Amino acid sequence: MNLTLKGKAEHTFDAIVVGSGISGGWAAKELTEKGLRTLVLERGRDVEHIAGYTTTNSAPWQLQHQNMTSRDMLAKQKVQNRTGYTVKPGHGQYFVNDLEHPYIEEKRFDWMRGYHKGGRSITWGKQSYRLSPIDFEANAKEGISIPWPIGYKDLAPWYDYVERFAGISGSKEGLDILPDGIFQPPMGLTPVELDLKSAVEKKWSGRKVIPGRAAHLTAPTEEQLKLGRASCQYRNLCMRGCPFGAYFSSQSATLRAAELTGKMTLRPHSIVHSILFDDETNKAVGVQIIDELTMETTEFFAKIIFLNASTIPSTSILMNSKSKRFPNGMDESGSLGGYLMDHHLGVGAGGILETHPDKTTFGRRPNGFYIPRFRNHTEKPNQDYLRGYGYQGGGLRQGWSRQIDGFGEDFKKEFTSFGPWSLYMGGFGEWLPYEDNRISLHPDKKDKWGLPLVVANAGYKDNEVRMRIDMKNDAIEMLEALGAKNITSNNDAPSLGLGIHEMGTARMGSSPKESVLNPHNQVWGAPNVFCTDGSAMTSAGCTNPSLTYMALTARAVDHAVSEMKKGNL
Repeated sequence: MNLTLKGKAEHTFDAIVVGSGISGGWAAKELTEKGLRTLVLERGRDVEHIAGYTTTNSAPWQLQHQNMTSRDMLAKQKVQNRTGYTVKPGHGQYFVNDLEHPYIEEKRFDWMRGYHKGGRSITWGKQSYRLSPIDFEANAKEGISIPWPIGYKDLAPWYDYVERFAGISGSKEGLDILPDGIFQPPMGLTPVELDLKSAVEKKWSGRKVIPGRAAHLTAPTEEQLKLGRASCQYRNLCMRGCPFGAYFSSQSATLRAAELTGKMTLRPHSIVHSILFDDETNKAVGVQIIDELTMETTEFFAKIIFLNASTIPSTSILMNSKSKRFPNGMDESGSLGGYLMDHHLGVGAGGILETHPDKTTFGRRPNGFYIPRFRNHTEKPNQDYLRGYGYQGGGLRQGWSRQIDGFGEDFKKEFTSFGPWSLYMGGFGEWLPYEDNRISLHPDKKDKWGLPLVVANAGYKDNEVRMRIDMKNDAIEMLEALGAKNITSNNDAPSLGLGIHEMGTARMGSSPKESVLNPHNQVWGAPNVFCTDGSAMTSAGCTNPSLTYMALTARAVDHAVSEMKKGNL
């Protein structure tokens, strides 16, 4: 479109950030605090901190359908409901209407997403772990995919930096597979979790049971208090939005910090179609957007562009960004869209404990225990597969929702009492990067805004199948060591996307022949375009990746602003 000079000036900023979720919020904070006038483009609606959390204080009887998924919700969010927990009246508004946001599954791909200010930072699980030196080195040592272009030492100070600001509760353990960080006091383990810790660590010297490392404030710093954040209230209603700002989200933390600089402009309902590239200067000059509500096309301009729309949308934008320099999208390696990864989910075991009948828990802790990776590390390698897995789980008293039959005084007493302790552990395993696990854009089919539909063609291989067998069996073995009764296990068919950790489709590397991004997350050939969300990952590790996205983003902004001041961008 054509703009007058005045109009173009009104549409010009120092930096543009695409997306307002976990990594986009960090980009906005860092860019504005370094003095750059920054436009944040969010493709969905504005969700205000506190005021926008419409069900956060609702009592159970105030929620429709007893907070169960209705037929109407299921009709509109059939894909979003594949997890079994993401679509509920209490928080279903934070996940998309699948009828309005279709995609094509050549193989099953569970794409869980929310289009609104804050993105999945409102609904994420908040588990926050660093990748280890071992994770960064694994590809190179095993000849898998390509090596990471950076190592743990490159990211360690940025892990420190983001942990201090975000607020991570956890315990220092001195484990090489799970580096310690800057922690607030950990959330305590329950009695049966402490028993699990004792039983497991006594039988297996290379296994540890520790409190989960979670982005929940337990001892807020002065900086966090000034943002209006407070300690966790142990309500465990996190997916409805936290009015206390106790868990880390864009709304409560990074976007709030960016707002306080006076240099951020947030534009909701702004669907980024593509990046505008100037073939004469070999630089990106801005982005083209489609207004979600009016369908109007607009252009915005900036010296620096950060893509943080989440893995699939960021990759789609790069694919759509065609020019003489990039006739097939912003990539010359052929890797764009490939190497889609996630983490294993839906495999583990649980049981009943007859111990501690006189004890219960305080409040509703939004956390659990964590068992760091031991397979193919501290224990004898399993020759059947590469990499490993950890476990996340919890041990709690069963409540009134358990099956109780009868009537009369005994029935009332039983119905209002606690049941026995139960404990479940679920495996979180690493999915290897495969070139043929790909997403692409359909050449003809488009959504209501004219964007090409995403086509997902990705699945599992023998390595994933074999790993899941051990994930299930090891969980059973540890529950048996604990003395659990009525042990049950599960090993569902592996499915990419169900872990909601999709990543890897615009990977970092050391050469434009093998990767989309350079070691500073810059697009090869377009040095003022940065991508620091999950699409940048070269391998997945077996730990939750959001903390790594935060650290990559802070590091990339520091580099971007430094290069801009030198006149290199």
